Amino acid sequence: MTGAGLTVLALGLGLYAAHALRLGQAGLVAATLALAALIPTRRRFAPYVLGPAVLLAGLALAAAARDMLAFRLAAGLPYMRLTAIMAGVVGVCLAGGLFCFSDRARQFFRRGPQTPVPQAAAFWLTAGLLALARGKVAFPILLADRFLPGWGALEIVLLGGYAAWLSGRVLAAPRTGALRSRYWALFSLVFFAQLGLGLAGATIFLMTGALHLPVPALIVAGPIYRGGGYFMPLLYLTTLLLVGPGWCSHLCYIGAADDACARLGRKTPKRLPRRLPFLRVATLALAVCGAAGLRLAGADTATAVIAAAAFGLVGLGIMGTASRRAGVMVHCTAYCPIGLVGNVLGKLSPWRMRMDAGCDACGRCARACRYLALTPADLAAGRPGLSCTLCGDCVGACPHGSMGYRFPGLSPQAARAAYFTLVVSLHAVFLGVARI
Repeated sequence: MTGAGLTVLALGLGLYAAHALRLGQAGLVAATLALAALIPTRRRFAPYVLGPAVLLAGLALAAAARDMLAFRLAAGLPYMRLTAIMAGVVGVCLAGGLFCFSDRARQFFRRGPQTPVPQAAAFWLTAGLLALARGKVAFPILLADRFLPGWGALEIVLLGGYAAWLSGRVLAAPRTGALRSRYWALFSLVFFAQLGLGLAGATIFLMTGALHLPVPALIVAGPIYRGGGYFMPLLYLTTLLLVGPGWCSHLCYIGAADDACARLGRKTPKRLPRRLPFLRVATLALAVCGAAGLRLAGADTATAVIAAAAFGLVGLGIMGTASRRAGVMVHCTAYCPIGLVGNVLGKLSPWRMRMDAGCDACGRCARACRYLALTPADLAAGRPGLSCTLCGDCVGACPHGSMGYRFPGLSPQAARAAYFTLVVSLHAVFLGVARI
């Protein structure tokens, strides 16, 4: 029975690939075959991806059958054989989809972490958001579509598979700090590699062909100076609602550099002067007032770019010196105004990090925190301080299991799984669309 079910599943995907080939959509053929390649991997999350996928393929084939049948009826052509064939094709897809949710399928797909549902959720969330962006944006937002029109479907499937794999790795890791740093650095490298290629003349790598400085403070200052261009502020606010201040520990294109500098420095973060983090209030005021002043003064674009570049270069200097010496992300916690905005407005999100009654304030979580969010006063209060970005490094560092994510209605374990599923999905989406 298992062999028959797998055969029907593969046949359903093959029939849809043949349908896509008939339509001349080579990219969709490749995407379907990439999904079929999940079958021999026997990963636990695979049936939760393949089942819905082949059922959606069945719906698409049913819609195509309806159109073909309507044409034949209108033209007075024979239609019974076509109806029987297409009914069989749709039936194969339906049977393959139902097989994926059977006990036999679960017995066959048994490799990998015991987190199939979060991994499949990461796949579908990533694929859904990328498909939505691809369908709504007027220009080819995915690189695959720019180089090979129509092949964005394959990129969507590959990034969805990456999100599923990575979420499984993260949820299975007893400590996520090192892994988080690696995939965060990957995003930053991809982002700046595309910027470099764009500056070198390969404008195909740029989102719109127009450059802007990759300085986080410009998310606030840019629209004030220009009097428009609210895409980045809206994107930033959306991520704050979805993952709280997680932008600053997973999604910021420049924060990964500060993280690397801090980790290359002291093994144990050094305490900074108590009032140093409040410097961000001053830098936020500087960014806002400076942008407004340049606008009111009628300053040209070159002047504004020089001011923004100077602000960014100071930040880089802080990373390479202060962050490395202290083992703390000094740029993110004491200089970047967007970090302050994220910490404050991130409270609008229901995600929280809390300690339970078993916490004995041993301080091991504080030694893992590069954001200075777990001072003795914070431990005494039972919750991280304002600079917490929900990175999760402290959760694995706690020897008593007292630190954890909180979300209304979920256990700490379920909240952790849901949070990382969401933030890893956003990371994969940003890999696909976050370009200058």
